[in-house]
Amino acid sequence: MEPQYARLVKSAALAATALASILLLIKIVAWYHTGSVSLLAALVDSLVDIAASLTNLLVVRYSLQPADEEHTFGHGKAESLAALAQSMFISGSALFLFLTGFQHLYSPETLRDPGVGIAVTVVALFSTLLLVTYQRWVVRKTRSQAVRADMLHYQSDVMMNGAILIALALSWYGFQRADALFALAIGVYILYSALRMGHEAVQSLLDRALPDDERQAIIDVISSWPGVKGAHDLRTRQSGPTRFIQLHLEMDDALPLIQAHLLAEQVEQALLHRFPGADVLIHQDPCSVVPEGRQGRWEL
Repeated sequence: MEPQYARLVKSAALAATALASILLLIKIVAWYHTGSVSLLAALVDSLVDIAASLTNLLVVRYSLQPADEEHTFGHGKAESLAALAQSMFISGSALFLFLTGFQHLYSPETLRDPGVGIAVTVVALFSTLLLVTYQRWVVRKTRSQAVRADMLHYQSDVMMNGAILIALALSWYGFQRADALFALAIGVYILYSALRMGHEAVQSLLDRALPDDERQAIIDVISSWPGVKGAHDLRTRQSGPTRFIQLHLEMDDALPLIQAHLLAEQVEQALLHRFPGADVLIHQDPCSVVPEGRQGRWEL
């Protein structure tokens, strides 16, 4: 496992947990002073943030463990499980927002000291925006599904804090139901994010193939290699940071076994150069055993 991957993923999980804990304390004080249902929604979301980020941190630590006798492909799938768990946490918070929002929509309450709520929301908005910016950078570097799920979660927080600012401002000027309406709108968006996140996690657990551009890059590498006549039965998947690449290479019938082995080794090294840390498995086929319609082709 690459040291940089482990360091970046752990730092992103720690940063998210620390920020969620600090914001929770601030929002408790703000909600107590204002009675805003939108701030209550933000408070509940911070509780979910802490639970999700702590789960994320523990699972990320587990997923970084090397392969062992019982888990010969490593523990990378734990990241997908973390993302699935986060989607469940977030769905629960969305349900709470719906119930609270409907209650306050039909029985609106006058806010107390909305200025405090606005100040706290501004702090939460900008601090969360900084966290999301850092998480996006980590995702670009690592492609971690767990960090990406956390980033999507905090992106929804940025939108939520922006909506809360508008709701508090409208309530300050007498539109009492704005607080509840924005809480309902926030709940809809959070539920959408949770369902999308859960779908991505399930696809990973079901071993979805690598993206088309990456599979095309694999074909580009092997098709440019001298001595390789074609390739077929390409199968790919990803578990945590590790890409798994399996394929059949087509070679001349008369090629000695040792040369076929060396050729496959060269192609494997070229793929590892293109996809560092990948697990590559190559089977060598004489051209004559490949069905006529598939000989000399480069199949995705």
